[in-house]
Amino acid sequence: MQKVFLKNNDYWAKKLNIEGLKENQSITILKKRYVLKKGILRSKESFSKNQSKTKETFGYKWKQRRSYESEKMRDFVKKWLIEKYLAGNLKLLDKWLPERAAILDAGCGSGFSSLLLFGEKINNVEYLGVDISEAVDTAVVRFREKQIKGEFLQADLSDLPFSKPTFDLIFSEGVLHHTDNPEGSFKSLSKLIKRGGRFLFYVYRKKSPIREFADDYIRDYLRNFNDDDAWKKLMPITKLGKALGDLKATINIPEAIPYLGIPSGKTDVQRLFYWHIFKVFYRENFSIQEMNHINFDWYRPLNCFRFSTTEVRNWCRKNKFSIERLHEEEAGISVVAQKRS
Repeated sequence: MQKVFLKNNDYWAKKLNIEGLKENQSITILKKRYVLKKGILRSKESFSKNQSKTKETFGYKWKQRRSYESEKMRDFVKKWLIEKYLAGNLKLLDKWLPERAAILDAGCGSGFSSLLLFGEKINNVEYLGVDISEAVDTAVVRFREKQIKGEFLQADLSDLPFSKPTFDLIFSEGVLHHTDNPEGSFKSLSKLIKRGGRFLFYVYRKKSPIREFADDYIRDYLRNFNDDDAWKKLMPITKLGKALGDLKATINIPEAIPYLGIPSGKTDVQRLFYWHIFKVFYRENFSIQEMNHINFDWYRPLNCFRFSTTEVRNWCRKNKFSIERLHEEEAGISVVAQKRS
């Protein structure tokens, strides 16, 4: 049997001065309490009700590995990440990830996105993955399986144990909108980026008014169920999305309805539902579990803010970033921004 291992990497343990900390021992860093459990430093601070639910949701979601680890799911997400952050130019990673660069994966989950986008290049940098949830435990396993080195921290990304610019690059893929205060979280992370460093992030974009209402209605309905039941409650929506997609039917909208955000022209019926009524994800070669995973990711977190490009540009301007790339889709806004000072 091939030996699988997680390469030892104590860079961040040294930075945080916790090398001698033993299992279940606590430590105070910048007036915040942490405890070492299963080899991972974890915050002992309390969270808001919404953030506590976020913590539970993503710990649960990333444990459902069968719902996101198929080759077709990984290929789909990898192509999406490469397009929105790199515009297809993989050589940019060599520029952004020089040898021994300090990298923060802010809201790493199970490491899914960073492993897809950065891959084995992570072995050449000092990678720290932070997540509010126990998804960090899943990340450790996945990194070990892929023989990629990394260290992990369980904490709120807006309240990390660093007091000065520390990172050459921060990657926050689809996370800021799940915090209590997305702009505040952006500002907190911005302070930790070195001059000339980069912030790569993705946030949800505001949708059509009917979909905004329906999505929040469904999200609020699910709040009273546990994660297993919420997963099941979403399955009828997922099956509807599949039924609509399998129709392969189109409709011609004769005239735009601007106050509902609906454009004129020929469109797929499933996409009409998806963009303008409520989220019913569909992809022909995905399984029902994989599609439900994506719907769950959208509907389950109580914190799920949406933004305009103007708002995102203002975040960058106020925190002294120059935008190198802003990729806007109907789903969200991806940004590569460089810190000026």
